Amino acid sequence: MKPEPFISIVSPVYRAETIVDELVKRICEEIVKITHHFEIILVEDGSPDSSWAKIRENCKANSKVKGIRLSRNFGQHHAITAGVFHAKGDYIIVMDCDLQDNPKYFYALYDKIREDFNIIYTVKKEREHTLIKNSFALIFHSLFNWLIGRNKGISSSGKIGTYSLITRKVADAYIAINDYHRPYLIILQWLGFSNSHIQVEHDQRFEGKSSYSFLKLASHAVNGIISQTDRLLILSIYVGFLFSFVGFIFIISILHTYFAKGLMVGWTSIVVLIIFNTGLLLMTMGVVGAYIGQIFVQTKNRPLFIIDQKENM
Repeated sequence: MKPEPFISIVSPVYRAETIVDELVKRICEEIVKITHHFEIILVEDGSPDSSWAKIRENCKANSKVKGIRLSRNFGQHHAITAGVFHAKGDYIIVMDCDLQDNPKYFYALYDKIREDFNIIYTVKKEREHTLIKNSFALIFHSLFNWLIGRNKGISSSGKIGTYSLITRKVADAYIAINDYHRPYLIILQWLGFSNSHIQVEHDQRFEGKSSYSFLKLASHAVNGIISQTDRLLILSIYVGFLFSFVGFIFIISILHTYFAKGLMVGWTSIVVLIIFNTGLLLMTMGVVGAYIGQIFVQTKNRPLFIIDQKENM
């Protein structure tokens, strides 16, 4: 008989003091259908509530539950990195803590990865988000795919969630990536290992509201684009050439009008052109500045996360 696999379940925890107990309960109920050799790694990402106290309670009640408390809020993707770094499993399941990622799909994930894949993504049948959040996600994924020249398909659809199963080989490769801005799914797709997907229902959040505001989502989107492609810089060059060409045409037109009919003074058009060109220059400088900022952050080479406390590790 083939030995049972050792599976690690990694979940970043933030503002989830009322969810942790139910999260651990449901994970345990589902994972034992696959194996009794497992660990649940809950990474508390500087949560301002009592999430860490709840994690510690579960660690004391169940030795298979392991807790990591980061020294401050590093962000979801850094918390995932901390969990994957400490995971010892042959397979690692990554899931959100709010139970929109339902543990009932564990077996389907494991069954699919046994078909000789290295990564199994989950594709949401329905996204349980607001219209604004869904629209923003659609715009971001369309823009991002266009900027990096990604082909159409499941990996570029924007319906893939963080909920995923990876092999030990993929986990080791993921940990080796030292990018400070490290969107989990984007890095997995960049690694290029064989992958497939299963369809899942995206459940309602068990309790409370998401901590991601529109501004925070926008910040993640900008960082994701800038950290993964330099095409914005190339695009700004093309835009600059386009406006230079248009400006040259206007100069020829103005000279022709001056010598043929005499040029009439038009302060309004001049002011509009100045404001427009100033905005264009500032936008281009902003794009360049954003890339310089990424270089600044990366070259400082600070640790991706700092651990304050551990339980059962």
